[in-house]
Amino acid sequence: MRPYLFFKRIFDWLAACILIILSSPIMLLALIAIRIDSEGPVLFRQKRPGKNRVIFTVYKFRTMTLEKDENGELLPDIQRMTSLGSFLRKTSIDELPQLFNILKGDMSFIGPRPLLIQYLELYTVDQNRRHDVTPGISGWAQVNGRNTIDWEEKFKYDVWYVENVSFILDIKIICKTIKNVIVRDGINSSPTDTMPVFSGSNTIEG
Repeated sequence: MRPYLFFKRIFDWLAACILIILSSPIMLLALIAIRIDSEGPVLFRQKRPGKNRVIFTVYKFRTMTLEKDENGELLPDIQRMTSLGSFLRKTSIDELPQLFNILKGDMSFIGPRPLLIQYLELYTVDQNRRHDVTPGISGWAQVNGRNTIDWEEKFKYDVWYVENVSFILDIKIICKTIKNVIVRDGINSSPTDTMPVFSGSNTIEG
């Protein structure tokens, strides 16, 4: 596994450079559209745990407004999602800024998705193995159900990937990801089409 991961990093860097150049017109249009559509930063930034649980900042195009209630708390996602944001999610254009995360080495094209920092203390020992590899834009769990499967199953797919990572498997995931984007299979199609908050595993270790 080690030799492949070395070459995988080289491929990630080269492919990210090429795709940033090719997708720059799309990213420029998205930037302008978001700026016109609603107030707030163009990019959504959030701290996420990467390989070996090292914290990094993930980038996405912002798909929601920053509207708050009378208590100063952000409104629910479904109320803040913009029509433009919904389109960006359906087409996965909102993910394009993560190409810069790949360029920096924070992420890979393929790997377990980087989740929220507050989930770190909730993982079982086995689930925590998802951090043994660099997180990805797409992964084995994403092409096998994404938000249609529960957390337990999602983590099983992540750990299985860590145990079986290979060039052939990554190519298979890339092909399935492209297919899913084209047919919008497993792609968020509405503001409510997201995973519930992870509150801990039902699996008891020991």
